[in-house]
Amino acid sequence: MNENKQQQRKRRRKGNTIDDSVTMDEKQVKVKGLNEILTTLVLLEDQEKNDLEELEKENQEEMLKFEENHSKRKREMMDYYSKLEGFHKDGERAEGTRRRKAKANAFAATEAAAMAIGAATAEDSVSDDKNAGGTSDKAPAAAGPQRRLWVKNRSKDWWDQCNSPDFPEEEFKKAFRMGKDTFDLICNELSSVVAKENTMLRDAVPVRQRVAVCIWRLATGEPLRLVSKKFGLGISTCHKLVLEVCSAIRNVLMQKYLRWPDEESLKRIKDEFESISGIPNVVGSMYTTHIPIIAPKNSVAAYFNRRHTERNQKTSYSITVQGVVDPRGVFTDVCIGYPGSMPDDQVLEKSTLFQRANAGFYNGVWIVGGSGHPLMDWVLVPYTHQHLTWTQHAFNEKIGEIQRAAKESFARLKTRWGCLQKRTEVKLQDLPVVLGACCVLHNICEMRNEDLDASMKFELVDDEMVPEVGLRSPNAAKARDTIAHNLLHHNHAGTSFLT
Repeated sequence: MNENKQQQRKRRRKGNTIDDSVTMDEKQVKVKGLNEILTTLVLLEDQEKNDLEELEKENQEEMLKFEENHSKRKREMMDYYSKLEGFHKDGERAEGTRRRKAKANAFAATEAAAMAIGAATAEDSVSDDKNAGGTSDKAPAAAGPQRRLWVKNRSKDWWDQCNSPDFPEEEFKKAFRMGKDTFDLICNELSSVVAKENTMLRDAVPVRQRVAVCIWRLATGEPLRLVSKKFGLGISTCHKLVLEVCSAIRNVLMQKYLRWPDEESLKRIKDEFESISGIPNVVGSMYTTHIPIIAPKNSVAAYFNRRHTERNQKTSYSITVQGVVDPRGVFTDVCIGYPGSMPDDQVLEKSTLFQRANAGFYNGVWIVGGSGHPLMDWVLVPYTHQHLTWTQHAFNEKIGEIQRAAKESFARLKTRWGCLQKRTEVKLQDLPVVLGACCVLHNICEMRNEDLDASMKFELVDDEMVPEVGLRSPNAAKARDTIAHNLLHHNHAGTSFLT
């Protein structure tokens, strides 16, 4: 029994020993594994550190190479620019030398020609003196300053013929829409403003030729290249002359020939209009026309003329000219330049005429307008509603006789100045100056009774739209009814509307 216990104890001790050995082996294996893992991690960390150092080194090398290349390219570019600048300087010096040589050669040739002409003149003078049996004690006159600018030779034969005293009056009037006396008057009025001095480079264009270029261009509406051929001047010179003379006409002649009448003239105008229509206190006849233009670059929709486009089946653009005339067709007020899309009543509201009326300038008088204008305390217009009475028909007939003065005046304006009949080359910003000059010249011709060829008559067509608010003053409506009643009551109303 004891032996069995001893054997069991031995077996237990032996088992424990085995377990301890196994445990120790496992611990050793685990420690070894951990050591290997730590070693691996250290190696990986060292390798990563080496990789980072190599990458940083490569980046530094690349940066050094980039900076070196950049510096190299910069030096090359600077060298290239230096060479290019030197090349341009050499070219400029060569060009300057060439120009100086050319000017010197031209000047020498001019001097040689002048000396040759002087010598020939001196020889002719000596020869004449010898032939006359005399001797000359005078030395030849020194040649004056020579011009050094080359100018293209252009023929001025046509203008020289027109400027000749022998040129027929009818032909002159056909070309310039006015007689020689009226043309001379305009030249004398503008002489102090448009005259230029001769220079060393060229002779100035004479005043008569300057004015003629402008008037012929306005009268015919021909393109500048034809104006250039007619007057022997450059195209740009002709364009400049037209604008300069038109500006001078506006600044010098407008205040003299296009202005609101004084009291004495207003009385005469009232009497003449009353003798025509029987309507008292009428001081002007008002009308608004359209001038065709090329489609502008800016605000093209504002200048689009829908009514002309629909009628002519062709896209049309225009600006407006509102004018008030006296019984002779002379303009007493003009408003120029508002876009063609604006109806007549809006043009009137933006005009200086309207501003003066609001200030009470036209109290007690009438300006007769068309159906496109509103009825106001100072604007008298025809009846526009349907189913008019006999009295209203008669009134409209008399109003039409007054407004005919304005329509016929605008028709003569466009007949006389052909540039208003078609789209012009003049820029939009310069057009009001040109149109103002046309109105002033029209007044001068009308005042001097310059007639027009009947075959040249221009047919005036303008569409009038009834304004949205046609009645602006109840008092004006009552006054119009009273005028219509008095016309019929005093037998001033006609009956032609019945036929």
